[in-house]
Amino acid sequence: MHSGKCSYIGIILCSVGAMKKYLLELKNVNFSAQDDRKIVDDVSVVFTPGKTTAIVGPSGCGKSTVLKLAAGLLLPNSGEVLYKEKNITLLNRTENLDFRRESAFVFQDSALWANMDLLQILELPLRIHFPKMTKSQRLIRVKDAVAKAGYKKDLNIRPHRLSMGEQKLIAFARAMICNPSILFLDECTESLDETAAERLIDVIRKKQREGTSILFISHDMRLIIDLADYIIVVLEGKIHACAPKDEIISDLLLNDFIKIGIAS
Repeated sequence: MHSGKCSYIGIILCSVGAMKKYLLELKNVNFSAQDDRKIVDDVSVVFTPGKTTAIVGPSGCGKSTVLKLAAGLLLPNSGEVLYKEKNITLLNRTENLDFRRESAFVFQDSALWANMDLLQILELPLRIHFPKMTKSQRLIRVKDAVAKAGYKKDLNIRPHRLSMGEQKLIAFARAMICNPSILFLDECTESLDETAAERLIDVIRKKQREGTSILFISHDMRLIIDLADYIIVVLEGKIHACAPKDEIISDLLLNDFIKIGIAS
């Protein structure tokens, strides 16, 4: 286990082979709440293409904020978030649209538009990123996405009529709609029954086989062991450790994870 400020994941990879061009980098990133309480403290980490990284830590440690910073949903107070070696705050309109099309985020609370029906919610990314796509083409893409996610009910209703689990299925379908190459998942199986969760996990495994880069947050130790190539441990806004999964697991036994609130 590496304590304190950890090495870049990319540097760890370099020890076993040639360095791959990285996809995302957080470089000395800091983020504070409106009351100036520091949530993310000098975080530096590199994510290489085609790997799955679990970001773990106790509740309130800053891991969701790290994920949102990496996805460009929050901007750091200082430091840089780099996408393909470019600061995301300096991307031009075309580059920013490319980043948004290539990436997708599943929020812990689903974050579905309350004033749209499900079909409109699912069509929206297609309207933005594929403006020449016809209505029938969009409908085919939507039906495919919801089928893979396991949602089987009416699409002409608004989110408030769905259970929390059903909302999560729609959020996952929305994330898949543009076939992203980067997936950000914040507790994506929370509120789902075992059958629905396993269906989504199967879709994630398929995306892994396709070479999708995945960053996910979970407290489910079985999910972390099953899916992760690398684990980042966040404690009190700092990266406490980052390494290949087997190194982290061998250093921190399951009881240790549970004891400090990382996993259940």
